[in-house]
Amino acid sequence: MMTQTEAQMYLSDQRGCTQSADYRSFHTFNFGAYQQESRQPFGALTVFNDDTLLAGKSHTLAVDEPTEIILIPVVGGIELVDGLGESVFLGAGEVFQFTVYPGQAYQFANPFDSEAVNYLQIGIRAAAAGLEGSASFPITAFSLESRNRLVALFCSSDRHSLGVIGKYGGRQKGGYRLRCPQNRAFVFVIEGAFEVEDRLLHARDGLALWNLDELEFEALSTDAIILVMEA
Repeated sequence: MMTQTEAQMYLSDQRGCTQSADYRSFHTFNFGAYQQESRQPFGALTVFNDDTLLAGKSHTLAVDEPTEIILIPVVGGIELVDGLGESVFLGAGEVFQFTVYPGQAYQFANPFDSEAVNYLQIGIRAAAAGLEGSASFPITAFSLESRNRLVALFCSSDRHSLGVIGKYGGRQKGGYRLRCPQNRAFVFVIEGAFEVEDRLLHARDGLALWNLDELEFEALSTDAIILVMEA
């Protein structure tokens, strides 16, 4: 018996937004004051924010539940100060993971004098039992120089969630086979346009998919960048 693939689209112009004079954050899922019935967490994936921070500015956040944060610079670089006061700078081609708990604040800072920075902040629900403090992971580097293939981006500490990224030329096809049949896939287009499982996605659109073993996609523009998560 065949199982029909189910999907939900998250168009970029329908995301929630938090904005101040220094900071702007687009929310794919419910976050802070933005709360919609159709934007509930997608399994363990609770946060997917597309953030921009002006030059020389900082922004402090906290969580309501133990959350594993994945931070991916898109334009420029970002400085992170975690709940224990440890700081790290991330540039293009780097990703950083850390786990934060209620009561611990963490801060993003733009160290540049004249340039705004753009980064993705992804949150995955973390286990709380037996954990204390902020568990940090080393910076992971990735490269998009090899086109038309997916490369590893991150893996959660419990290895139940992972992410891959790739840059594709126009009309180049790709696919991703889920490691676990019970898992679901979330796709986010960082640059360009893709057709994913017969659905058109433009830059900063998201797509949640479940009841599938493998997803297929085709780039519709040159240097299109796609992020695929399994959770």
